[in-house]
Amino acid sequence: MATTPSERIKELGLVLPPAPPPAGVYKPVLVVDNFLYVSGQGPVNTDGSLMVGRAGDDLDKDAAKQAARQVGLTMLSTIETHFGGLHQIKRVVKVLGMVNSTPNFGQQPYVINGFSELMAEVFGKDNGIGVRSAVGMMLPGNIVVEVEAMFELHRS
Repeated sequence: MATTPSERIKELGLVLPPAPPPAGVYKPVLVVDNFLYVSGQGPVNTDGSLMVGRAGDDLDKDAAKQAARQVGLTMLSTIETHFGGLHQIKRVVKVLGMVNSTPNFGQQPYVINGFSELMAEVFGKDNGIGVRSAVGMMLPGNIVVEVEAMFELHRS
């Protein structure tokens, strides 16, 4: 396995989309003590467009899971753009995954696995998997998934 998350991204052949600009009055990332907090991210395609749709309506669970994986790529891009190198991240601590879904869609944890599996691939299973919540709700702009996360940083 590669020694850094950036090397692992290259090894996996992953392409990071452009980091989205803030869509309101907030910071994309914030460091407090030894933790990096990342504001909610949506699924940005490599052309900068957003993946939209609602699980249980016009998207099945697998398409929604793919969107959650794309959110992971978006988050990695946001971290690189607004914070710096991914090598500074020690581990994933907390993930809140929100799925744009119908009231009868009950597969939100499956969908957010798309994000969590990507983090495990990039940071390794020990450091890429943290605590997590996965919920269903309506999301702005009809985006498929939104994820916010907290990471522990290596001590400097």
